[in-house]
Amino acid sequence: MSKGSEMKQTYLYTQNRELSWLRFNQRVLEEAMDESVPALERLKFISIFSTNLDEFFMIRVGSLFDISSAAVDDIDNKTGWTAKQQLHQIYQTIPGLIERKANIYAAVCETLSQSGIQDVSYGELSASEAKFVKRYFNEKILPILSPQIVDNRHPKPHFRNKQLYVASLVKGKDNKKSIAFIPVPLLLSQVIMLPDEKRFIRIENILLEMASTLYGQYKEIESCILAVTRNADVSFDPEKFEDADTDFRTYMKKILKKRSSLAIVRLELSHKISNTFSKELLKIIDVENRQIYADTTPLNMKYVFELVKKLPDKIKEPLCYSSYIPKWPNDLDKNSSMIEQIRESDKLLFFPFDSVDPFIRLLNEAADREDVVSIKITIYRLASSSKIIRALCRAAENGKEVIALMELRARFDEENNIAWSAMLEEAGCKVIYGFENYKCHSKICLITLRQKGKFRFITQIGTGNYNEKTNAMYTDLSLMSANDRLGADATAFFRNMMIENLEGEYSDLLVAPLGMKPALIRLIDEQIEKGEEGYICIKVNSITERDMIEKLAEASRAGVDVQLIVRGICCIRPGIIDHTDHIVVNSIVGRYLEHARIYCFGKGEEMKLYISSADLMTRNLRHRVEIAAPIYDNDIKEMILHILQTQLADTSKASLLQPDGTYVRKNKAGEVLVDSQQVFMDQSLHKQVIVKPKKKGFAHFIQNIFKSR
Repeated sequence: MSKGSEMKQTYLYTQNRELSWLRFNQRVLEEAMDESVPALERLKFISIFSTNLDEFFMIRVGSLFDISSAAVDDIDNKTGWTAKQQLHQIYQTIPGLIERKANIYAAVCETLSQSGIQDVSYGELSASEAKFVKRYFNEKILPILSPQIVDNRHPKPHFRNKQLYVASLVKGKDNKKSIAFIPVPLLLSQVIMLPDEKRFIRIENILLEMASTLYGQYKEIESCILAVTRNADVSFDPEKFEDADTDFRTYMKKILKKRSSLAIVRLELSHKISNTFSKELLKIIDVENRQIYADTTPLNMKYVFELVKKLPDKIKEPLCYSSYIPKWPNDLDKNSSMIEQIRESDKLLFFPFDSVDPFIRLLNEAADREDVVSIKITIYRLASSSKIIRALCRAAENGKEVIALMELRARFDEENNIAWSAMLEEAGCKVIYGFENYKCHSKICLITLRQKGKFRFITQIGTGNYNEKTNAMYTDLSLMSANDRLGADATAFFRNMMIENLEGEYSDLLVAPLGMKPALIRLIDEQIEKGEEGYICIKVNSITERDMIEKLAEASRAGVDVQLIVRGICCIRPGIIDHTDHIVVNSIVGRYLEHARIYCFGKGEEMKLYISSADLMTRNLRHRVEIAAPIYDNDIKEMILHILQTQLADTSKASLLQPDGTYVRKNKAGEVLVDSQQVFMDQSLHKQVIVKPKKKGFAHFIQNIFKSR
């Protein structure tokens, strides 16, 4: 076999991660086409699609631009493409998505208009509405506007990432053409509700109408709304962190300031503009033609969430999902000690169907119990108002040792985490920041008790962040266990983190970056040895790691039944004859963001089951501190298997990945649809708790005897 054919064979069953991600985001957009989804929720899916695409340009496209500009010989190991070739493929794909978004947005807006909810332009206002908007403009908007003409006497403005601007082609008295800009104020509401509380106008459309009155001696020729997207892939260079007088938190504050001035990677326009306007605009904004997109949908789709808040309840309730309140699990007694219940048997929380309150109650109980000596926790993302942080602070104030391994490099949450780390330190907690070259992405909390001279442990390990807000929106698992082996491993983990030791050994936990990948390969090898009797079921957000892809393909060639549930990027293509024809890839996009990671190897008594914080991505397995925890409790095994089986049976929100990398919805005409997330809302995983009667005192016993006479 020639070298060229070997290379072709290597890429036969893999696909580019960027194109795979774009196909995932297309499935998010397609949820807005589903007429069974309430209309305002469909609008939210368009907004989520747009926000996802913004971040894609900020991070992935930005990173590829850096690589291509540096002429680095960096080849994608799934396709053999260079960074420039990947960018070409991306730019070929995006216009079709933008056009599709515009069509879907128009259809959803038409549906909403049937309920009276209309996004109107200035020209569509009635006389009374126009009077209302003009008064609003004069009183609320005009006083804080800062129009700017760009000419020899006025410098180019600094365009903030994703801020909206009204841009105009203008000419002065000398007929010389210039460009003028009006930043859309960030302090004001982006949605102005009209008096009927249904119709609304976006603030940028008011400014677009009023722009001609704001340029003084300059005459407006043509205007549009624009937004730029900047590269936000900030590089945290450890060599720059050499000053012993500067702590890591201060360094992070400095490095984040770079994000506002990085290169522009996309220019969005509200509509196509003339060649003259475009030529003048590109003198100020340095982008290539392929980086310019005319998008007839709003350039800031985040307005949707503000709109939903402002609509009266009686109008929006029929157009939104029916409310769902996470439940307290049936197998936990609200009136009993969390610690004692966990010591009786392992407990599992399944978010967002279960409430996060049991875990918060566990932390609060630990903060107050005299026999608790320490709480140690890893933190990646937190809610803006965190009950978990308050519990940790109270524990420290009560004299407990509280150690928080805080990851300051959690993308777009850096500033939030910097603020929380300062609060923890002020309360007396010890905060450490992890490793120079490895993000700490694991989710583990260790509570240590001292009873009768011996140490006992409660270990919590999860698949998602300690964030009460996302706990209500993401599907995640949280294991709480008093298992001594897990406790010993957790103790060793935190001890190793304190001394920056990545080479620690663990008996039960799988820990990246050194221990998890080899362990997963061994587990897959065990199933390969079984051949057609082997079984693998893995649920993750993404699969990109080349060695894991090769090992799964090897399992398929051995006849192992490989079932994958992958929400987002999946670089392995199933169904390729003689390579991946025993692999099936399901993907679920629904009301909640699928986020839990589950690894299942084998069936029956020989089955090995893990939950984890790690996707099967290079960054997770090689460049992050991650944890996978084994499941030993039989009841919890049954719960997790039920989750996997229900999701594999989903025919409502699930799609199947095809050999060519596209997706096909599983639902078929005439069959009863199974929506796995709805099943979990309707049916609890947990068995009903049997509350034991409390022991009564002797006096109460005597009193009952006399009452019975």
